[in-house]
Amino acid sequence: MTSVVERVLPARLGTGFRWLLASSWLTNLGDGLAAAAGPLLIATLTRDPLMISLAALVGWAPPLLFSLYAGVLSDRHNRRTIVLAANVARALVLAALVALMATGTLTVATALAALTLRSVAEVFADNATATLTPMLVERDDLALANARLGTGFITLNQLAGPPIGAALFGLGMVWPFASQLLLVAAGIVLVSRITLPPHGRQAGDPKPDTVRELIAGFRWTLRHAAVRTLALTILIFNFTFGAAWSVLVLYTQDQLGLGAIGYGLMATIEGIGGLIGTALYGAITRRLSLGALMRIGLIIETLTHLGLALTHTPWVAGGIFLVFGAHAFIWGTTSVTVRQRAVPRELQGRVGSVNTICVYAGLVVGSLIGGMLATRFGVAAPFWFAFAGSAVFVVVLWRQLMLIAHDD
Repeated sequence: MTSVVERVLPARLGTGFRWLLASSWLTNLGDGLAAAAGPLLIATLTRDPLMISLAALVGWAPPLLFSLYAGVLSDRHNRRTIVLAANVARALVLAALVALMATGTLTVATALAALTLRSVAEVFADNATATLTPMLVERDDLALANARLGTGFITLNQLAGPPIGAALFGLGMVWPFASQLLLVAAGIVLVSRITLPPHGRQAGDPKPDTVRELIAGFRWTLRHAAVRTLALTILIFNFTFGAAWSVLVLYTQDQLGLGAIGYGLMATIEGIGGLIGTALYGAITRRLSLGALMRIGLIIETLTHLGLALTHTPWVAGGIFLVFGAHAFIWGTTSVTVRQRAVPRELQGRVGSVNTICVYAGLVVGSLIGGMLATRFGVAAPFWFAFAGSAVFVVVLWRQLMLIAHDD
């Protein structure tokens, strides 16, 4: 048993990272429960399509609105304290939500308000948590550490969490949220065990200026070739990805003819691909540079859009989703590692928040375009758009992608 643990989570990563990993896995499971239970809760309280759509809005609006400020706070104050405070706030919101459900006084408005506040707290918790790994793990082990964190996200947040959350909701609407409350509480206890080196503002430092600190984060990102290229790539490829994936539920039904169950099936296959990516990640990173991984990954993503635009065969589409799932994990883990290696400790929060803005801005704009294209030209149109756009961007960014291979 000891040798298995050592192979999966080597002692050189440190006790602090083990506490962080355990907390991350537990809270990811809780987030997975909520991913299914949140929309189900609103749909139980109302059949108004606008109100139901707001349940999705409260998921992606907070990262756009609060990520930058969350990054400033992560660089200004003690990061462990921020994680603890944000998760305590999340636990209090969940406790209030559970109490309202238990007493039968929950309304649509209060449910949406609770889900919104929970998402806001999650933004601050996630931003500060992302800065902890490079403080706890040696630089050469960042890829391994991020792979272990990513494994928990795929298995617990994406694969296990949603079906368990839906099943618990079927037993009673209170159970998935009460379960998430317990998991967040456990995460708080685990993070409290972590000891960090000194960081943040020190006595005698100039009075904090939020605007100046934000500008410093953007300026550093723009001036650093590798991180600038990474942020630009993430923005552009989430733009094309958002266009295609925004109509994925219709694509699986209309073009693949799988019916309502097809969407869940393809999402599961994609998650399995992610698990394959976790198993292969160490071997791949030992043989390929980070820049080469970026190039190969973006080619795979471009061909994914082409393959899905062309096929009407479910098993072909399933194979494409399997490969794409592995790519998404490998590329995502690599991009996080590149950023953590390059960014100074005092700027990790702000540069990470710029990355988050690029992710969500690309997804939101892309999804709007994907919806319009599908309405006018059919469900395959967003995939053709994504293929053409991705192909152009790969050519434009091809030379710059090798900048990411730097080791500074």
